[in-house]
Amino acid sequence: MKFSIRVQAPAVAVLALVLAATAPAAALAQDKVISTQAAPATKASGAAADAGRPNAGKAVGTQQLQGAADPAAQAVRERFRQRFPDMKIDAIRLTPYGIYEVQLGMDLIYTDEKVGWVMEGPLIDAVTRRDMTRATQERLSAVSFDQLPLDLAIKQVSGDGSRKLAIFEDPNCGYCKQLRKTLQDETNLTLYTFMYPILSPDSKAKVRDVWCASDRAKAWDDWMLRGKTPASAQCAAPMDKLIAVGQRLMVRGTPTIIFADGRRVSGALPLEQLRDYLDTAQGG
Repeated sequence: MKFSIRVQAPAVAVLALVLAATAPAAALAQDKVISTQAAPATKASGAAADAGRPNAGKAVGTQQLQGAADPAAQAVRERFRQRFPDMKIDAIRLTPYGIYEVQLGMDLIYTDEKVGWVMEGPLIDAVTRRDMTRATQERLSAVSFDQLPLDLAIKQVSGDGSRKLAIFEDPNCGYCKQLRKTLQDETNLTLYTFMYPILSPDSKAKVRDVWCASDRAKAWDDWMLRGKTPASAQCAAPMDKLIAVGQRLMVRGTPTIIFADGRRVSGALPLEQLRDYLDTAQGG
């Protein structure tokens, strides 16, 4: 088991935990946790050790999903807010391991009941070797495809269009252009592109020009695939709505891909991995 300590702004000392798949199970070393108070930090134990704890039975699946309604979780929220007033807390949940999970947007950190220490990094179940942090983030980031405002997207269909995905892209995003090139020869695909101008003021100008074009799909592909700047145009482009959709879904970077089964992936996936996601996605 390897540990590395780093400090993350604003003024939060965190613990990054990496557990190799072949490493023996071990208890978290107490001296590796940065304390925010003079009292010693509480040691986090594994799932097997927590099996007999009174709190362990409160968990639903891997997390106590209704932690916000739990008086103990509310007390943790208040203590955390007092120590870190600049952080917006979305949820507090008790984990099956006797520690609390603090959700800050799509980021997860962990603390004890007294908020005597905080740590960041993957929370690994020492018995199953499962990355519990990643499992929670995947659940939190899932999007109901049918609830996407597809009227704000550029729709392109190839073949029978049976495989569907939506992508948030900025016109000045290099990885987005790379992803477009990966997708351009894919068939039996319905692609919904949400233009998401977040990288520069010029991004908004390009999105406006593409939206106002007579053929939006062609204008977008001309720019993203061929580097042909869209003709300047003026119309009532729904810029605020496009940005609001991404913010509501907590899209923090481009490209962000949403598959038909609700799974979300950030970054330009390689072709084989992209096909695997497309072929295994259900619904839509």
